[in-house]
Amino acid sequence: MKNLLVTGGAGFIGSNFVRYMLNKYPAYNITVYDKLTYAGNTNNLLEVHDEPHYQFVRGDIADKSTVEKAIKKYNIDTIINFAAETHVDRSIIEPDAFIQTDVMGVYVLLEASKSHKIEKFLQISTDEIYGSIPSGFSKEGDPLLPNSPYAASKAGGELLVRAYNETYDLHTVVTRGSNTFGQYQYPEKFMPLFITNAIDNDPLPLYGDGHQIRDWLFVEDHCSGIDVALHHGKSGSVFNVGGGNERTNLVLARSILNFLGKSEDLIQPVEDREGHDRRYALDSSKLESLGWKPSKTFEANLAETVKWYKKNEWWWRPIKESKDFQDYYKRQYGRRLHKIKRQ
Repeated sequence: MKNLLVTGGAGFIGSNFVRYMLNKYPAYNITVYDKLTYAGNTNNLLEVHDEPHYQFVRGDIADKSTVEKAIKKYNIDTIINFAAETHVDRSIIEPDAFIQTDVMGVYVLLEASKSHKIEKFLQISTDEIYGSIPSGFSKEGDPLLPNSPYAASKAGGELLVRAYNETYDLHTVVTRGSNTFGQYQYPEKFMPLFITNAIDNDPLPLYGDGHQIRDWLFVEDHCSGIDVALHHGKSGSVFNVGGGNERTNLVLARSILNFLGKSEDLIQPVEDREGHDRRYALDSSKLESLGWKPSKTFEANLAETVKWYKKNEWWWRPIKESKDFQDYYKRQYGRRLHKIKRQ
């Protein structure tokens, strides 16, 4: 590996991965390929803008011509695909964009990888493809039982990756990450939404009873897990990347408010979303056997995350004040919050 194409590299996990890789492997050439949809942001990459081994290409992974031009121009030998529509709430409202990017986009990348004899293709997936599990931990060989359009689209992309590995002997690796948090996460997601709402003393719209359980993974730990899978994973392998930090949404909301010194009165239970999975939890022992493990404690990483959003309003406030975000927020939470107020 020398010339890496990081698709979706201007997004949350992708941009953190780019910074991580440039710092750890200064000899690698990294090309970020990103469509710059609402969640893609060149501000996420300001810290590496002047790095000599970094370059940026704007493009859609479903655009065959632009993908192939980037591969040829930068002599790409490795592809790490972060590019995806990722927000469950949006997938319930507009599932078509998820099928186009998470399935058709993966197909285009795989075809290009086959044609250009790419050495390694790593697909970033999610624990949501397993569906909700009431107890125990999901393992890599468990059935895929996605319950949301987002999870189904990610499972579809994964199955294509498997097919290209089996049929065309393409060297592929898949990582399935748990709920990730940290700096530069678009504020529609649970953690940055609740942190920034709390900073502004706005209600924290908590779905249902708030007892849904998620396994939380700090973004730098997610990046290091992908790094280990990329460099040490055998062709065709799949790895869970879980933080081992199960928390209910209610407990997490209270922790955020505690770090900010805010009242729990800001928590506003609202009508649950459709098909809301109750619990995810991953068994990451397979990746841990290769030497990976999370770094600091969940509490330390949460404190660092809250501090980052407090110090970097320049980054998130323009996003939350944008028309796109305001329209989405009204569509998703307006009726729910209005209903609570009327009651």
